[in-house]
Amino acid sequence: MGVIDLVGWSGSALLVYSLLQTRVLRFRVLNLLAALVLVGYNAVIAVWPMVAMNVVIAAINAGVIWRMQRGRHDVRRYDVVPIGPEEPYLRHVLQRHGEDIQRFHPDVQWPPVEGEPLAFLVLAVGDGDGETAGVVLAHRTGEPATARIDVDYVLPRYRDFTPGEFVYRPDGPFAASGVRRVLAARDVRAADAYLARTGFRAEGGERVLTLAG
Repeated sequence: MGVIDLVGWSGSALLVYSLLQTRVLRFRVLNLLAALVLVGYNAVIAVWPMVAMNVVIAAINAGVIWRMQRGRHDVRRYDVVPIGPEEPYLRHVLQRHGEDIQRFHPDVQWPPVEGEPLAFLVLAVGDGDGETAGVVLAHRTGEPATARIDVDYVLPRYRDFTPGEFVYRPDGPFAASGVRRVLAARDVRAADAYLARTGFRAEGGERVLTLAG
């Protein structure tokens, strides 16, 4: 097999691999790279219809990626909706994604044994569909205006973004509930970078978000 053939097979394999992705941004990035590889391959062997098709695919992917990146912090892209801790739809979400949630929060118990529970759904509304993108569960601690996160879960397709940031904003649902200090879940795994992006800081052995108030 020559180098040119190897490039062609590599581009095709990358294209197939991109289709297996559940995370939207990762799919688009890999699909873009595959299209660019195949543009080069088909140009070398002079298959111009395939060159044109892959140029169009690459342009579409690049445009979608640009829109995603531009809108990832846009408040118009997500709604945060309070929901009762025993609501049937919340139970449905937790049951459907229970195994995945356990990967990140292996010690979760919901509703919590102690403290008033707080629950929020994060909905992706940029395209008008209102799809559930994530869920944040917490409970009030015994300290004034303080809550601890029990679950901060994002569905796989939205995991390249940080929709949870809309829960933790100074004008977000925690602040509206009278919470001024949010403690990260103790059992959360591999989330230091995410917590830092959403405003949590190390404080006395805890990761703490302080909301203005």
